[in-house]
Amino acid sequence: MTVVLYTLLSVVLISLLSFLGIFFFLFEESTIRKLLLYFVSLSTGALLGDVFIHIIPDLAQSPEFSRSLYILLGGILFSFILEKVIHWRHCHILPSGTHHHPMGIINIVGESMHNFIDGLVIAAAFLASVPIGISTALAVVLHEIPHEVGNVAVLLHSGYSKKNALLFNCLSAATSILGAGIVLLFSASDRAIGSLMLPFAAGNLLYIAGSDLIPELHKETELRKTLGQLVCIVAGMLIMYGVKLME
Repeated sequence: MTVVLYTLLSVVLISLLSFLGIFFFLFEESTIRKLLLYFVSLSTGALLGDVFIHIIPDLAQSPEFSRSLYILLGGILFSFILEKVIHWRHCHILPSGTHHHPMGIINIVGESMHNFIDGLVIAAAFLASVPIGISTALAVVLHEIPHEVGNVAVLLHSGYSKKNALLFNCLSAATSILGAGIVLLFSASDRAIGSLMLPFAAGNLLYIAGSDLIPELHKETELRKTLGQLVCIVAGMLIMYGVKLME
């Protein structure tokens, strides 16, 4: 019951992050762009730290570690295929004259799938252990902060009203609860589900950090901002290390 409670609280919290899009209406767009850059850097460090400080060391304690690495690779490939199939670009920067996002409906479908997988990932992490679940949920939260603001920007630029942009973003975020529920339901009858899902989750987190976040950070070449990115990446990793010390 502890695992179920922690998992549901985490995915509900992440679903509520969809309302962060309201900040798009409270601040100047130039200010949001500056803040998103550093939040993306922080989430990059958190995602990488979660995988290499928490998940992989836990998997290494299993006699089936080699199998886990194959599943991890499968998680990376799955994320790549999913992105291709739905033509979804998991982007964290705001649209502009030189940077166009896909149409709003594609964004909603893609975001729903992304949050569904977030729910799978968090549930799998909590099934492995509560500390790993907490670190993974925290990494996802840090990742979602810039993402949710960007989602609302995409919908607004696609022609949605402010009210509908927030509504559809909230509905797509709620699919994380469905994803977590499915993993918890099947794990109740098959204990192997958790051991299979954790390396899959690691692959998904690595794909997001490596193919999405880091390339976005490379678009900024100014030395001062690059150093700021580096500081935030290290800070994200240190947060994950701090969670490890509290286990």
